[in-house]
Amino acid sequence: MNIDGVNNGIVLDHISAGKSMIIYKLLQLDKLDCSVAIIQNAKSKKYGKKDIIKIDENIRLDFDVLGFVDPHITVNIVKDGELKLKKHMELPKTLTNVLKCKNPRCITSVEQEIVQRFKLVNEEKVQYACIYCDVEAKLND
Repeated sequence: MNIDGVNNGIVLDHISAGKSMIIYKLLQLDKLDCSVAIIQNAKSKKYGKKDIIKIDENIRLDFDVLGFVDPHITVNIVKDGELKLKKHMELPKTLTNVLKCKNPRCITSVEQEIVQRFKLVNEEKVQYACIYCDVEAKLND
């Protein structure tokens, strides 16, 4: 399979196999007016299999979302066919408007306009807790 390289844009590399569609939805890449290529289950010497997302435009990325979904992602910024920046993600300590609190008694359930904020409480399980009510949430919730 041959997918053209990116001349000006972003390549999200080393995404754990199967997580590219989660990133696609959370970053709302479907709303872009440029080419977006998703490569799933590509061979990787380091990980066995990986996903790759190529975006044919330089856009603002939410690095917290990327680090939350998969802290092993590498963000490559390409300009004029050359790699300008390579950034490695890490698990964010806080998340804003990525998760929603499931607690019906939480202030965020009553006051819809309140920002949804979560803090990292378990790095191994990638588990976050609402800063308002301490109810825990994970990516799969």
